[in-house]
Amino acid sequence: MAGEIQQQDAAGEIVIAGAGLAGLAVALGLHRKGVRCVVLESSPVRRTSGFAFFTWTNAFRALDALGVGDKMRGRHLRLQGVRVVSSSTGKVAQEMDLRVKGKLGPHEVRCVHRNVLLQALEEELPAGTIRYSSKIVSIDQDEHGSSKILHLPDGTTLRAKVLIGCDGINSVVSKWLGLAKPSDSGRLATRGLAHYPDGGHGFEPKILQLVGEGFRAGVVPTSDTDVYWFFTWSPSPDGNDSAVDRSPAAMKQFVLTTMRGAQVSPQVLEAVERSEMSDVLAAPLRYRSPLSLLFASISKGNVCVAGDALHPTTPDLAQGACTALEDGVVLARCIGDAMAADGAGEEKERIEAALSRYAGIRRWRSAQVIAASYVVGFFQESDHAVVSFVRDKLLSGVLARTLLMMPDHDCGKL
Repeated sequence: MAGEIQQQDAAGEIVIAGAGLAGLAVALGLHRKGVRCVVLESSPVRRTSGFAFFTWTNAFRALDALGVGDKMRGRHLRLQGVRVVSSSTGKVAQEMDLRVKGKLGPHEVRCVHRNVLLQALEEELPAGTIRYSSKIVSIDQDEHGSSKILHLPDGTTLRAKVLIGCDGINSVVSKWLGLAKPSDSGRLATRGLAHYPDGGHGFEPKILQLVGEGFRAGVVPTSDTDVYWFFTWSPSPDGNDSAVDRSPAAMKQFVLTTMRGAQVSPQVLEAVERSEMSDVLAAPLRYRSPLSLLFASISKGNVCVAGDALHPTTPDLAQGACTALEDGVVLARCIGDAMAADGAGEEKERIEAALSRYAGIRRWRSAQVIAASYVVGFFQESDHAVVSFVRDKLLSGVLARTLLMMPDHDCGKL
């Protein structure tokens, strides 16, 4: 009986798998359009991993469309520039002003705490929208072909007229759609958050990037009291760094030892030393082939994907979360407009056409971001002598300006 009640409860609803940034952005966008949905989240509580992420101009346009942009502006410093420093020489390779105007208006970037944004999105949703400890393990078609039957770990099932997969890089929904399995970039990443309770961390409101010597790192203040940093590297073929993932202390020591072997300032080293580490000690950086996305089934009938379930990418342009928020606005707009078009054909056909339209809008954008991020990461992290020379002497300006190319995008209003 309990299973039947749950199944009936979701009948005729839009079901979103995953309460990360993409899932909650879609949910809030639908709510703003007057469309009810339910979000299934595998975790027992709101996710807290990740610490922070760069929120560029395109992401703030999406957040403004969702009605939460000003909440984030009030909590996080506006960053004024980017400084790229060679880890080989300690010299500044490139400086760039982030307050310049792009083709679509002035640029804006802040480093936003992930849990703060997730909380802000959730607070705008009706109570009960998110169902925690609910993970989709398999998907079936119903006997009429109009709904999807979603199977949960406890044996219960849910019936959904629309299924949106925002369930991350290991997405069950993207697998059902037949999307290519994400590829391993051969690189790992870790991150941390340094807290200065009395202020005075001394970092300018800029993104400090360290490139070369086989690693890529960044340090950026999120507020007067917090500094976020990340560190990516390619593991050694002999496995000498295989022990770094055993504990936060080992991970931190590995980062410090690597940085001390390069030309890294004491201020950066202090931020790493005083930081708390992420609960994901060393995460492999994976991406979906951009070529595969150009021909993939991003939507199929009444099923589609968004966020990392659609376009997992390396973090080298800091666009993964930003494009996930774009996805949310575009998808909510397409579905909301289709649901509101009474008298324009059967609802089922309108919804399927809306998902197909969303896929067409997001296909090239997703492939473009993945490809550009991969190329930038290759050049910025490499310790090869020739690549290092080309990067530091010839391409530093081009690579830095690429940071402003992808954010110069507007996903539109709801």
